[in-house]
Amino acid sequence: MVSALALSLIIKTFFFQSFWIPSGSMEPTLQLNDRILVTKWRPGPLDLRRGDIVVFKDPGGWLGPVDTSEDTPLETAGKTVLTFTGLLPEDAGTHLVKRVVGLPGETVVCCDANGQITVDGDALDEVYLPDGIDPSLTAFETTVPDDYVWVMGDNRPHSADSRAHMGNPGGGSVPIDSVVGTAFATVWPLDHFHGIGNPYESPDAVED
Repeated sequence: MVSALALSLIIKTFFFQSFWIPSGSMEPTLQLNDRILVTKWRPGPLDLRRGDIVVFKDPGGWLGPVDTSEDTPLETAGKTVLTFTGLLPEDAGTHLVKRVVGLPGETVVCCDANGQITVDGDALDEVYLPDGIDPSLTAFETTVPDDYVWVMGDNRPHSADSRAHMGNPGGGSVPIDSVVGTAFATVWPLDHFHGIGNPYESPDAVED
């Protein structure tokens, strides 16, 4: 058992980790209560890219407090150990899942004359958006700070993403240091099993 726990901790720390999808903000790409696997190598040895779906820790003020009042002390301790070792998916109450739209130094604007989001003046082809959904009903313009990324949910009308936190430090952008990893597969339920790739053939990446 000790060896299994140690191996699980190593895998979680250096390779991949599982998470539950806590809301419908990434529909239709990810459904409520899907379990996804996240690679720990991006960001890290590999750079974040536009179009990547990332899991990140709340940078501050994005989520409310998690209600654990019904958990017994034993349940709390058990969840802590299992989550720490990676045998239990991370609590959705402390992490968020969104898609990278803007990279460090880029200016992201909504919207141009055709109703598309632009990045440094170029219209963004967002093939992952649901049919009939506008890229954003909220007009905005922001320049992403160094070491940050601008993130948005695919289900734009129902996603409290970077647009909803422009008054926060970073102007709504998320520190790259807060990014836990990049989603690469949905593994549960079985009928939702599929790989998660980047929608762009040659996505831009964060430059070192």
